[in-house]
Amino acid sequence: MTQARGASGGGADRTKVIAGIAVVAVLAVAVIGFVVYQSRSSGPGTDGAIPLAPADHTISAPAVRDGSTVLVGKDTATVTVDVYEDFLCPICGTFEKTYGTDIKNAVEDGKVKVRYHILPMLNRLSKPEGYSTESANAALCVADDGKFNAFHAALFATQPEEGDAGYTQDQLIKLGKDVGVTSADFEPCVRNQTYKSELDALMSKTSNDPVLRDAETGRFRGTPSVAANGKLVDLDNKNWLSDLAS
Repeated sequence: MTQARGASGGGADRTKVIAGIAVVAVLAVAVIGFVVYQSRSSGPGTDGAIPLAPADHTISAPAVRDGSTVLVGKDTATVTVDVYEDFLCPICGTFEKTYGTDIKNAVEDGKVKVRYHILPMLNRLSKPEGYSTESANAALCVADDGKFNAFHAALFATQPEEGDAGYTQDQLIKLGKDVGVTSADFEPCVRNQTYKSELDALMSKTSNDPVLRDAETGRFRGTPSVAANGKLVDLDNKNWLSDLAS
């Protein structure tokens, strides 16, 4: 209604209205830009250190790289849960915030093992592209030194947003060292994307796994996904983990 009325006004008055709108628009853009800048600059950005996750959010149990996956837990556990995630996936971040403590407790109590499949699925959704592969590869490099759990927890505790820049190799390397990686092979492993081919193969295998297909579309249902005992776990059931661990 306001726009229609302004369009029917006379020349001088209409010019004043348009000029006023332009000034308001410029101020609005400036305010929005400042707010966005402030919100983005509150995190580590692309040059700051990635914060460590609190100890009570980090699983204290053996973590061993097994090919392109990482197996976390005690040998006494009789149930293995397969968790499929992408470090850029926002719903995976929500999954970790919702169930991370429960998973930690179940693993530390020896009730379950967790096999983490960190997928390079969302490469196109970071700027520059490729963060999913960079972070998944770095996680496997960290796992070679037994420090996967703290690295995994940190990347989900302070997670980049889809469409933004992911963490750089320098940041991922610093985080690895901050969680205790000391191997001389670690930095070259990250820089050279040593496990890229294995991760690509993992993505292909996962995409074609019949257990992980959506019943309606017949395609991979995406991340996060959880499977156990050869079946997809219904994450709408809030007691899914306790049901498996019992």
